[in-house]
Amino acid sequence: MPRIGMEPQRREALVRATIAEIAVSGARDITVARIAKRAGMSPALAHHYFGSKERMLLAAMRRILSDFATEARKAVSGAESPHARLEAIVRASFGPANFDAEVVAAWLNFYVQAHRDPDARRLLHIYHARLRSNLVHALRPLTSDPEGLAEGIGALIDGLYMRQALRRTELATDISVGLVLDYIERGLAR
Repeated sequence: MPRIGMEPQRREALVRATIAEIAVSGARDITVARIAKRAGMSPALAHHYFGSKERMLLAAMRRILSDFATEARKAVSGAESPHARLEAIVRASFGPANFDAEVVAAWLNFYVQAHRDPDARRLLHIYHARLRSNLVHALRPLTSDPEGLAEGIGALIDGLYMRQALRRTELATDISVGLVLDYIERGLAR
């Protein structure tokens, strides 16, 4: 007999296990069975909830994007100036939950998957559009080229994530934040 009310917890456990497995094995080599084992359930149950590995990967992407959006909204809510808003966005981008090694590995997979999967590409486009919109909103009162500077900030954040994913030792959060904030200040000084 099914346990009533367990589906949300099981789905969440599978999503978290997917993120963890990506960090260990990479998305190409993971299987539903390994994800299910990490989540403490059977592969059949994992298939029941998601249907395929690809859907599990998309659910993991959605979770990461949702977590980032929540953290960014929280950080920006207390910002009282355009500079403070920019700093809040940057700090949220490199916050502990977002710049965690497992999450960063999943981000790298996310980019690879978006190259060939239209659903992943759509999610990545939504993320880029939201980040760009938030950055442009904060930059508009500060520069005559908010779009150009926002594009550079987004590229720098993405680049630091990729470097973090490929490093043997973690890139310190404060160094990443400092690099992006320095880029912003240089861009505003032009």
